[in-house]
Amino acid sequence: MEKFIATVLAGLAASWLMIQGAMAQETTTQETATQETAAPEEEPALKAFSAWNAKGQIFQSGENRLTFVGSFSGIVYVEQDQGPVAAGFMACPMVLDINTKDGKQRGDGRCTFTAKDGAQLFADFSCRGVRMVGCHGDFTFTGGTDRFKGIAGGGPVTIRSSVDELKPGTGGAIDGASAGIIFWPKLTYKLAEQ
Repeated sequence: MEKFIATVLAGLAASWLMIQGAMAQETTTQETATQETAAPEEEPALKAFSAWNAKGQIFQSGENRLTFVGSFSGIVYVEQDQGPVAAGFMACPMVLDINTKDGKQRGDGRCTFTAKDGAQLFADFSCRGVRMVGCHGDFTFTGGTDRFKGIAGGGPVTIRSSVDELKPGTGGAIDGASAGIIFWPKLTYKLAEQ
């Protein structure tokens, strides 16, 4: 079921990216010679989010420190004029360190977005933050397959979760599940020339 959902989300995201690319190409074709001397336009941008579920282990890794090692996955939605549209599925392995005394956290991970046709986008992220407020940072596309080969771009990202509510058990580690949201307020991209 997770693979099916991921495929559907990725297909929608891929469709949205293709539509945005076609719109950008049409706009470029319609420019006049005087407009060609103007400053280059910004890369296309989108807003997106995913409500995800996570699985992994949480370890007591210091006197006031927990470390979550696991992954989160879910359907990615892209915001459109008519509301959010399912655009694909993401799976993101990550490590999150949590200071249990002051609530500070930092995380690093990688994400794979899969489109309905199997095309994939790859990205890295790094974030810092405080419990309940979120982990804010940078999200960067690192490549892709098929029509996403050579993609570049990224943007700010915020991740909120309930991972810090998990408690390590006897032996220092437990298997656990958590939920949360990830959102990209301005995700820019540039597709490679084909």
